[in-house]
Amino acid sequence: MRKIELMAPAGSFESLQAALDNGADSIYFGIEQLNMRARASVNFALEDLEEIHKRCSEKGVRSYLTLNTIVYDHDLSLVKTLIRKAKDASISAVIAMDQAVITSAREVGMEVHISTQINVTNIETVKFYAMFADTIVLSRELSLRQVKKITEAIEIEKIKGPSGRLVEIEIFGHGALCMAVSGKCYMSLHSSNSSANRGACKQNCRKKYTVIDQETGFEMELDNEYIMSPKDLCTIDFLDEISDVGVKVLKIEGRGRAPEYVARVIRCYRQAIDSLDEGTFSKEKVISWMQELKKVYNRGFWSGYYLGQKLGEWSKGSGSHATQKKVYLGKGIHYYSKVGVGEFKIEAYDITVGDTILITGPTTGAQEMEVKEIFVDDVQATKASKGDACTLKVDFKIRPSDKLYKIVENVVEV
Repeated sequence: MRKIELMAPAGSFESLQAALDNGADSIYFGIEQLNMRARASVNFALEDLEEIHKRCSEKGVRSYLTLNTIVYDHDLSLVKTLIRKAKDASISAVIAMDQAVITSAREVGMEVHISTQINVTNIETVKFYAMFADTIVLSRELSLRQVKKITEAIEIEKIKGPSGRLVEIEIFGHGALCMAVSGKCYMSLHSSNSSANRGACKQNCRKKYTVIDQETGFEMELDNEYIMSPKDLCTIDFLDEISDVGVKVLKIEGRGRAPEYVARVIRCYRQAIDSLDEGTFSKEKVISWMQELKKVYNRGFWSGYYLGQKLGEWSKGSGSHATQKKVYLGKGIHYYSKVGVGEFKIEAYDITVGDTILITGPTTGAQEMEVKEIFVDDVQATKASKGDACTLKVDFKIRPSDKLYKIVENVVEV
């Protein structure tokens, strides 16, 4: 049985490189404004397509262009341009929800993946979209039992996509969940004229609200003030069950999150998928991976609807519950490749021997390491302070565009 494909989010070149460095099998990304993270991430431009393909192909990683927003007539010209350019750049597939996008991709011979925005929840709908697509992302509200019924029917009925292969089922495995059914929410449009279904969600559901009875003026007391903000999805502790139901692709949400988030989450799920294949998946490893996942941005974790819960689990506060955070220190200056030393300009706070640091950049990705020694003005020191130019032993190339951070423990109020 083939390993589950691990799909990583790429909202910037930093995140793209972090995904490639940490074992992603595929990445998904947006171009311009026609994707569901049009405002939440940096996004890429048309001229970046060649570089995206180049980096992915060097690692044997597939690349998927997301074009899964609502599409209006005035968007159609841009849709066709994006798809044509993606085809020319050898991007692997287009993730789509609108039939105009699906048709445009099929016309130029591009592989299509059906977005979760379509809300595929049954085998008959799978059969319909199999006429156009080789991979279908199921609705996020299904249980694993329902997913299994669909994957079994695909096998029994030999439901194939345009490639002639059996249709593959993809599900979301980790990251933010929306209170709306598979992300179809109108709160942001209603309150701010900013449509979530056009990739411009203002995240109204992540805020604190007071509920008042309009007739009596009575203010309702709520046990949980964040009644519309679900915890983040996490499936690493029952990844063996996901594998057993026949899921072929596991999608990690997070194009709006930082490169170190992508690096750590992909690294954990890579290890988990590999351990399943090797027969070494265990509760002890799951505990370790969960501790790692808690270090980066999260709203707390729950298992989504996969295990049959009737209701969501809501976040108990705003923002992240991460147990670690990054503090900006400075930027890269130069890399001395012969001796493996990086030079940095310290612009804020001290860096000390023993600190855990993070270096991020469009080509560097997200690299974490412990500081073993520091030199300031060619003299060995225990720390470097604001204004200093210091050198550190670094076993990867740094660049002037790279940023230097210190990783510190974060006190989380639950």
